[in-house]
Amino acid sequence: MNTAELLVKCLENEGVKYIFGLPGEENLDVLQALRHSSIEFITTRHEQGAAFMADVYGRLTGKAGVCLSTLGPGATNLMTGVADANLDGAPLVAITGQVGTDRMHIESHQYLDLVAMFSPVTKWNVQIVRPSITPEIVRKGFKVAQTEKPGAVHIDLPENIAGMEVEGSPLESGLVEKTYASFQSILKASEIINKAENPLILVGNGAIRAEADAALTHFAEKLNIPVVNTFMGKGVIPYQHSLALWTVGLQQRDYISCGFDHADLIIAIGYDLIEYSPKSWNPEGRLPIIHIAATHAEIDSSYIPAVEVVGEISDSLYEILKRADRQGKPTPYAVHLRQDIVADYSQYAQDDGFPIKPQKLIYDLRQVMGPEDVVISDVGAHKMWIARHYHCDRPNTCLISNGFAAMGIAVPGALAAKLVYPNRHVVAVTGDGGFMMNFQELETALRMKTNFTTIIFNDGGYGLIEWKQHRYFGESAYVHFGNPDFVKLAESMGLKGYRIESTADFVPTLKTALEQDVPTIIDVPVDYSENLRFNQRSGELHCTT
Repeated sequence: MNTAELLVKCLENEGVKYIFGLPGEENLDVLQALRHSSIEFITTRHEQGAAFMADVYGRLTGKAGVCLSTLGPGATNLMTGVADANLDGAPLVAITGQVGTDRMHIESHQYLDLVAMFSPVTKWNVQIVRPSITPEIVRKGFKVAQTEKPGAVHIDLPENIAGMEVEGSPLESGLVEKTYASFQSILKASEIINKAENPLILVGNGAIRAEADAALTHFAEKLNIPVVNTFMGKGVIPYQHSLALWTVGLQQRDYISCGFDHADLIIAIGYDLIEYSPKSWNPEGRLPIIHIAATHAEIDSSYIPAVEVVGEISDSLYEILKRADRQGKPTPYAVHLRQDIVADYSQYAQDDGFPIKPQKLIYDLRQVMGPEDVVISDVGAHKMWIARHYHCDRPNTCLISNGFAAMGIAVPGALAAKLVYPNRHVVAVTGDGGFMMNFQELETALRMKTNFTTIIFNDGGYGLIEWKQHRYFGESAYVHFGNPDFVKLAESMGLKGYRIESTADFVPTLKTALEQDVPTIIDVPVDYSENLRFNQRSGELHCTT
C-alpha cells in the first residue's frame, strides 16, 4: 500500500461519499487509489467549481466536503471556494498535489508553497512529509474542519510521498461530547431578559448548524420575542410565524432597522459578526446584548455582550426558558413592524410590469418552491433581493454566500445541493455576470444527472456595482457587457433553455423547467431600476410606534 492508498482509506473512514476535482500529474496516485474506492470522484470543469461544490455540500450536511486539485494553477483555482467555505463556516477539506520533496528547494515547474498560500484562508493546513503520519493528518483535518466554528482545512501531498510504500490504518474518530453553558451565565441571561421591555432575537447560521430551529421557535413563542435572521439564518423560524420579522443585513436602512431602533435588548443566537456587522445595527454600542452560541463572541466595539451563554444552543435556550418569566408581556412594535414588512412584500404579487421587477420574480419563485426545496443564491444585485424577499419555512433551504460573498457559487452549489437532496427541487439564482463565471459546471451537472434549474437575472451588467455607484456618485461606469443567447447556449450543452417574454410567463415556465430530466436555464430580463428606488425609499423611511 502506498501513501495515496492509505489517504483514500482514511477518507473512506471519515464517511466521504464524493470528491470534487480535476485530475493532474501530481495527483495521479490519489486518482488511481480512488478507482478502487467506495468514494465517487466527480470530475468538474474548473477547480473553483469543485471547491464551491465541496463548500455547499459541507454547509448542507455538516460533514466536510472534499475537493482535489493538482499543484500550481490547479491549487490557486481552488482558493476562492476554500476561502468562501472558511468564512461562511462550512466544513471543507481541500487536497492538493505537489512537486516532490526532492525539488522544493530549487526553482521548479509549477511549484508554489501551498501551505503558506492556504494559511490565510483555512483553519489549519499541512503538508504530508512522511507517509506514516497520514492517518493522523486526515483525522485531525476532519476534526478541525467540522468542529465549531466549522471551516476549511488544506492537505498538501507531494507526489513522491504519495507513491511511497507505507503501513498503517485509519484512526477511529471517536465521539465529540457536547458542551453545556454554565449555570451562572444562564441565570444572568434569564435575569436580563426578565427586565427587558422590547427584546429582539437576532439569529444566525450557528443556530442552523446546531439544529436549534425547534428550540428557538419555542423560546420565542414562550417569551413573546420577535425574531430577525441574518442572510445565513433563514428558516430558523418559519417565515409565516407571527413573530418572524424576516431578514436583516442589507447595507442600508430597511423596515427591520426599526426593530433595532425600538429594541432595549438584543439576544444574539448562533450569530457570527461576519454575517452582519454589529456596527450596522449597534453603531454606538448602546444596546445590551446576550450572546448565545457554541463559541465565545468575537471582539468588536459594537458587540460587547452583557453575558455570553456558551454551549449547546438548544439546551441553553431551554434552560434560560425555565428561569425567564416574560410570558404574556406584549411587544407592540413588533406587531406593527411585521404588518409593514408583509405589506411591502405582498404588494408585488399582482405586478405585471416587464422587464420583471426583482421583487415580483422572487415572490413568484417562493410561490412555486415547496417548503423543503432549495434555492442557492449567487452574488450580485439579485442576492440583495433574495435576502430581502425570499423567505423560508425550513433551515438550509436558501443558501447565500455572505462571509466571503463569492460570485460564481450558484451553479456548482446547486449541483452539490442536488446530490444531497436528489428528491427536492433545487434552483440556482444568479445574475448574468455570476452565471458566466462557472456555467461550465452545467456540463458536470448533466453528466451527473443532477437536474436543477438556473434562473438568470439578465440586465447586461454588474447590477450590484452599478447600484453602489449610483448610490455614492449618482452615475455608473465600467459595469456593462454583452451576453450570449442563453437559450442557444443551453441547447448546445444538451440542456433545455427558456426565455421569459412576459411576467405572466415566469411561473408556468419555472414549473415546466423543474420537471425536466436535464438541467435547465431560464433567461429572465429584470428591471434593476428598482435598486435605485429602494435607495430612495430607504432614505425616506421613518419608524412608527
